[in-house]
Amino acid sequence: MSLRRRLRGIALVEKLGPGIVTGAADDDPSGIATYSQAGAQAGFGLLWTLLLTYPLMAAVQLISAHIGRVTGAGLAKNMGRLFPGPVVTLLVALLFVANTINIGADLAAMGEAGAMVTGMSPHALTIAFALVSLLLQLFMPYHRYAGVLKWLTLVLFAYFAVLLFVHLDFAQVVRGLVIPHIGSTSAIVTVVAVFGTTISPYLFFWQSAQEVEEVERHSDEHPLIDAPSEARGELRRIRYDTLIGMAFSNLVALAIMIATAATLNAHGVTAIATAAQAAQALEPVAGKFAFLLFSLGIIGTGLLAVPVLAGSAAYAVGESRGWSVGLEHPPWEAVGFYGVIGAATLLGIAIDWSPIDPIKALFWSAVLNGVIAVPIMVAMLLVVMRHEAMGQFTASRPLLVLGWAAALVMAAAVVAMAVFR
Repeated sequence: MSLRRRLRGIALVEKLGPGIVTGAADDDPSGIATYSQAGAQAGFGLLWTLLLTYPLMAAVQLISAHIGRVTGAGLAKNMGRLFPGPVVTLLVALLFVANTINIGADLAAMGEAGAMVTGMSPHALTIAFALVSLLLQLFMPYHRYAGVLKWLTLVLFAYFAVLLFVHLDFAQVVRGLVIPHIGSTSAIVTVVAVFGTTISPYLFFWQSAQEVEEVERHSDEHPLIDAPSEARGELRRIRYDTLIGMAFSNLVALAIMIATAATLNAHGVTAIATAAQAAQALEPVAGKFAFLLFSLGIIGTGLLAVPVLAGSAAYAVGESRGWSVGLEHPPWEAVGFYGVIGAATLLGIAIDWSPIDPIKALFWSAVLNGVIAVPIMVAMLLVVMRHEAMGQFTASRPLLVLGWAAALVMAAAVVAMAVFR
């Protein structure tokens, strides 16, 4: 390999970020609970779902990143140019509610996992984790904060490490990957849950907004609609970043599902309520070190996902209202934007202290995500097809085909949820 190619490759790796962080944030504690439940309940039988979701998830995230980088504006602002204000307001409100519930469930799981490791109060740890996340967003500039988020993705390797401690029947693993199988009505609901937790609306808003942040942070970069000469390298970087990020996300999900199938399901444990319970259940069958890795992974993924959940809600609300938005701004320059971040995080803490059943909270956040994903994906697809919005950079036919396929799959998931619940 020539020196020029090596330098070009290094430069490309250094520019990775929005796609990697978005993919990693998808494996949040509520996602871990869903993948653990799928492995415990169905063994290796539902591994195929994650092969199916990868191309659909990657296409949707590519579209969201494409819109942000080309137009220099986030999804909510672009949707506001196409749809009536009340429609956008309703979608944003649903996103805020779903994200807040998800934040509360994630923080509760982090507190429980921390309590299992340290013996401290789970409520106290929940508050501590929430405050750490909030303070990082408020007072750390985006270019440094993004670096922190990228490093946090390393905690997800804990789930690959767990596989080293369990015995695997590789024939069953391969069969579960390539042969679609649904054994019961409850498994259908689990499939819907896997789809809903993997293809989530907050990830669309986050990745699009981070592409806008990247443009605003670099004075030599511009929205592609204004600077077509930058398109070739930037679109290649987005494709590379997103495909790797989504592959990483789905591989982690596979590792979780395989680990819980090989341990919990194999030992008759078929019901997992929370991500923390999954970690606790692993200890007697996979050892204390596997339990510790799984627990620390829950805390790390929560620290990664909570700011993404709160931040995506703030971008959506702020853009729809015409506020100044962006993590690069200090709090006093974007009061409304940071106010939404603070409100979402603090309401998440309140959910942990409320009598709301965490499992119901996870279920209803998944339902909301599944429901609002469909119109948001349709809106994104209509935006990315319009020359008025995208200029010469409308999405390619293969990307549109996969994008519409994702919308149809999610629509079918919503119908299935209504029928089989």
